[in-house]
Amino acid sequence: MEQHAYALDMSWPALLKELGIRTANVLRRAELPEDLFARPSARLDSAAYFRFWEALEAEAGDGHFVLRLYAALRSESFSPPLFAALCSPNLLSALQRLSQYKTLVAPMRLDVVEGRDVVTARLAWLDATLPPPSSLVAAELLFSVGLARMGTHELIRPSRIVAEAPPTPAAAYEKFLGVPIRRGKGHSVSFRRDDALKPFLSSNDAMWAIFEPALRKRLAELDASASTAERVRATLLEGLPSGNVAMDSVARRLALSKRTLQRRLEDEGTSYQAVLRVTREALALHYLERTSLPVTEIAFLLGFEEPNSFFRAFSEWTGRTPETVRQEIPPQHGPSARATSAR
Repeated sequence: MEQHAYALDMSWPALLKELGIRTANVLRRAELPEDLFARPSARLDSAAYFRFWEALEAEAGDGHFVLRLYAALRSESFSPPLFAALCSPNLLSALQRLSQYKTLVAPMRLDVVEGRDVVTARLAWLDATLPPPSSLVAAELLFSVGLARMGTHELIRPSRIVAEAPPTPAAAYEKFLGVPIRRGKGHSVSFRRDDALKPFLSSNDAMWAIFEPALRKRLAELDASASTAERVRATLLEGLPSGNVAMDSVARRLALSKRTLQRRLEDEGTSYQAVLRVTREALALHYLERTSLPVTEIAFLLGFEEPNSFFRAFSEWTGRTPETVRQEIPPQHGPSARATSAR
């Protein structure tokens, strides 16, 4: 399956210099080309993108790395994603614009949910089989809050922040955010609607008009390069937890007829059921190996109506049981070890 590549922000070398981190060391540790930032357009696939962030964590060597990164970002003269977002009239608009174009620069989605009194930004990773580095999660959560403060020039505090594994040291992050970070499913930042609608002093419609056509062109190119199987897999990753796995439903979301979807998948040498099976199997292994979620809950997250159906399917896919997979995980790599190291 074809892998997307994501544009790497060219402001990284200047940011790292301000943080006292040698760019060459980060690239070497991440097994990336030493001339990466000298290239006209540096792009990384999901695995390389995550390795880059893991290398940043290792080179920084301290739990305050993301907080220091945010402080350095504020003092940078130009960072395209930040600058484009700050052109928005308010935080809600900025988050909606970022949600539309986030896949151009990172292997993730930003879903914006509007309530009557609350606006929530939820992070979703495009490849659920690759656990995101903790520093990347923390940086994305802080970015939304920092964006609100930079745009309004006010000390905006989120109303709620949820993370699967809150960053450490928790006290330092919670002092910056102004609210406790709650442990829960997924990663999200919520703001009071009044705060999300406060005018950005940096709003600039003329500059946005310059940015938007290029962003639309790049997004269209990204969509055009995706195989039908990739698009189906991305749609399934979003719909599985709600049990939305029917082929006709996925076809509607892709603006295709069921017959057209079948034909395109056949042309790529696969089928809808094959993509569904591979997606479920990869997610099942991820949940079993990387989380401590109960097997019954994993079954529902994969769109099975009852656990026994998942048990039978998993045995057919792998020749093992879910319990066997968990027993085979080395202690240092298991969910309990990860939870302990995160505290």
